[in-house]
Amino acid sequence: MKAAYINQPGPPESVIVGELPTPTPTGKQVLVRVTAAALNPVDTYIRAGTIQMPLLRPFIVGCDLAGAVESVGPEAKRFQPGMRVWGSNQGLLGRQGTFAEYAAVDEDWLYPTPAGVSDDAAAACALVGITAHLGLVRDARLKSGETLFVNGGTGGVGSMVVQMSKALGARVITTGGSDEKVAECRKLGADAAINYKTEDVPARVKELAPEGINVWWETLREPNFDVTVPLLAARGRMILMAGRDARPQFPVGPFYVKGCHLYGFAMFNAKPEEQRAAANDINRWLVESKIQPRIDRIIPLDQTAAAHRLQEENTIGKAGTLAGKIVIRP
Repeated sequence: MKAAYINQPGPPESVIVGELPTPTPTGKQVLVRVTAAALNPVDTYIRAGTIQMPLLRPFIVGCDLAGAVESVGPEAKRFQPGMRVWGSNQGLLGRQGTFAEYAAVDEDWLYPTPAGVSDDAAAACALVGITAHLGLVRDARLKSGETLFVNGGTGGVGSMVVQMSKALGARVITTGGSDEKVAECRKLGADAAINYKTEDVPARVKELAPEGINVWWETLREPNFDVTVPLLAARGRMILMAGRDARPQFPVGPFYVKGCHLYGFAMFNAKPEEQRAAANDINRWLVESKIQPRIDRIIPLDQTAAAHRLQEENTIGKAGTLAGKIVIRP
């Protein structure tokens, strides 16, 4: 099979596209014929060695996938050949990735793709959608009528947070780095969107939510808690999912006297049953058109190295040349 892989961590140019043996599913594994895979910032960190993970050699890159079941292992029970599926959690913790024509995936990390939902959309929702759901539902327990703030409402996770929060009945305030992105935030359902390059974000948030923010979803790698904590409501909740190397100051006093809670998590540490609960809601909301992924471009597998370079330029370099997810087609 054709696959995009590395022999050792390195820059985007270390990605090789070539032939590797097609895996044979064992145990509870399902062999998926991959028709779409999505690129995430974490994929570039693992490829670069920034995040230390046990890697098979050669190591196929990529976490997300969608496609159809080709065959199943002897202990697999949830899926049959021909069924359409999507999933995430590959390329992590010693598992092979998804940027290949076929992937052998434990059935615990796969979900049925609903009729009428494209493989491109299912793959593009996978990691970012499960991440958003875990933070909003499992951790913050966002309720209808509450007010949520998320930095970067057009980003991969941010756009999912905006749409899922609206599906849960919340009022949403978010930010964008241009008038075009502010308009896109509103199209996604945000009740208010702030241009963080031309407006005073804390002042606008205080104006829009004078009683405070119930759930603050922080996407910035270097959060400024001295600014954000005063904007929380009593018993407000804050979600952290970025800033692995960040060491910011934290205003303990103002935080605890309001009875606030701070949640941090990495999606791939969540249990299979937690992620399956997220996937069930994602499937329902996709069918109901309450969420849809923002796909910037679709790229063939042969151009995986270039896709990694583009993702890095936007995640780390803040190039602003991506307006959504990169989907890879084998």
